[in-house]
Amino acid sequence: MDDKLKQMMDDAIWVGKNLFSRGKVSGSAANLSFRYDNKIYITRSGSCFGRLDIDDFSILSLDGTVLNEIKPSKEWPLHLALFQKDQSAEAVIHTHSTYATYWSCQKWDGLSELIPTPTPYLKMKVGEVGFVPYAPPGTQGLFEAFENSLKETNCYLLENHGPILADKTMLDAFYAIEELEEASKNAYLLKTL
Repeated sequence: MDDKLKQMMDDAIWVGKNLFSRGKVSGSAANLSFRYDNKIYITRSGSCFGRLDIDDFSILSLDGTVLNEIKPSKEWPLHLALFQKDQSAEAVIHTHSTYATYWSCQKWDGLSELIPTPTPYLKMKVGEVGFVPYAPPGTQGLFEAFENSLKETNCYLLENHGPILADKTMLDAFYAIEELEEASKNAYLLKTL
């Protein structure tokens, strides 16, 4: 493993463990990936971010062919779609974090802000948040709904499911998913006060 790949793997493992320790993911309900040397390294099916290590990554070609013997997350097509959409993105994170998932379950009129955050940081650090209509997790219906919903942004709420976003590096994606969750929490608290 060359030095760059090792650093990217170390960053992915660090991010996974920190999302777990901060309560942003639980059990095996999340997945992350990074792109390196025309391959996608994605967490395996059923992996737990709290115990993540180098053996928990499936390697895929850019057409989705599995290149090692590790079964990838069933939602790998979402990651692939984001990598194909944005050639500058090198990392994707998908969680079921509490507050962002709350907003993914709200009825959205398609006109107002999806997450009505009062601070400027969500827009500054993440940008626009897109919306993907519901289809069951890991299904062709979800993958098609996702591809049909892609637009300029790299951040989406999957209806009744949770957030997914892509960014330039794994650490940038981590900062963005943290900001998304914090903005979602602030919006929730202001709504319920």
